[in-house]
Amino acid sequence: MGQTAGVTVIVWTAVGSLAAWLWLLLGQGFFWRTDVRLPPGEDPPRGGWPAVCVVVPARDEAAVLGESLPSLLAQDYPGRAEVFLIDDGSTDGTGELARDLARRGGGLPLTVASPGEPPAGWTGKLWAVRHGVALARAREPEYLLLTDADIAHAPDSLRRLVAAARTGGFDVVSQMARLRVESLWERLVVPAFVYFFAQLYPFRWIGRRGGRTAAAAGGCVLLRAETAERARIPDAIRHAVIDDVALARAVKGGGGHIWLGLADRVDSVRPYPRLHDLWRMVSRSAYAQLRHNPLLLAGTVAGLALVYLAPPVALVAGLAAGGAAALAGGAAWLVMTATYVPMLRYYRQPLWLAPLLPFTAFLYLLMTVDSAVQHYRGRGAAWKGRTYARPEALPEEG
Repeated sequence: MGQTAGVTVIVWTAVGSLAAWLWLLLGQGFFWRTDVRLPPGEDPPRGGWPAVCVVVPARDEAAVLGESLPSLLAQDYPGRAEVFLIDDGSTDGTGELARDLARRGGGLPLTVASPGEPPAGWTGKLWAVRHGVALARAREPEYLLLTDADIAHAPDSLRRLVAAARTGGFDVVSQMARLRVESLWERLVVPAFVYFFAQLYPFRWIGRRGGRTAAAAGGCVLLRAETAERARIPDAIRHAVIDDVALARAVKGGGGHIWLGLADRVDSVRPYPRLHDLWRMVSRSAYAQLRHNPLLLAGTVAGLALVYLAPPVALVAGLAAGGAAALAGGAAWLVMTATYVPMLRYYRQPLWLAPLLPFTAFLYLLMTVDSAVQHYRGRGAAWKGRTYARPEALPEEG
């Protein structure tokens, strides 16, 4: 009797997982497709290119700056453009290296400045962005490009971003930079990171006017300067650890039109060679994504188990005991694998990685739980030598 009940639970769990995957396949904005790319834009008339200021917050980025900053300074942009690198208390010579790269390489004008330590209630990155935006406003740009210090841009990147924003009438145009996938752990974890992000924030839904879904990718955000001022960016999101999503919500909440998609020629040069490096990247903000809510954490763990872990378990159990569990579990695993294939192709990775998605999802489950454990140990979200307070310890927005 007990064995029969156990088999029944496995069967219904497998059926529930299959139903979830059929919904994700068809009802979650076709998140698994990778064809949402920068929309084409028309060049303005000669002399009509708007002024743009590029703001780059940087803290201890000397290891990657030699690959990323020259790509910004070498932008082939027909209008007026200038780069502001804000050295956020680096101890590795980031600011000096940036000045040296500008002297040797030329290109767009570069200003290197430092805002000092952030006051209470500000994350270091957003305090640096605030300083950069304040410097940029003196130039009266029409657009701000917020980009991270590890992001390398193709020579026409800025030109294409501005053309797409003006043609489409977007207040924000953001591209999910192609992350590095060279080490074994990067191949296993990185494509899944983007896949899970797209599942949470389907790109097609983000671009809808009046829709509620809002997100951006902090490595590459072109923002209309007037929109930034109206939405009080970055002051309104000054304590946000996941600042890109907070920025998009602030803009869309004020009626702005935003767009997010995958990049073709915008790449992150930051390496994550070890599992430990990737673990830190995910766990530092995973619980913040869940708004530090234990119920959301429990629901996320249960959801990951049902959607990603149940199919292979049901398949193995069903093959051992016979019955419908193997059929439903195998079908769910097949749908899961099929939806992951486009992302692997985008990252130019072997397709044999697709059936391993349940294992990768299990790693993400552990990273999320670890993020919560670190939070309740009082460590908060840690990054670049700083630990940020819990949200309840931060002052209210005024």
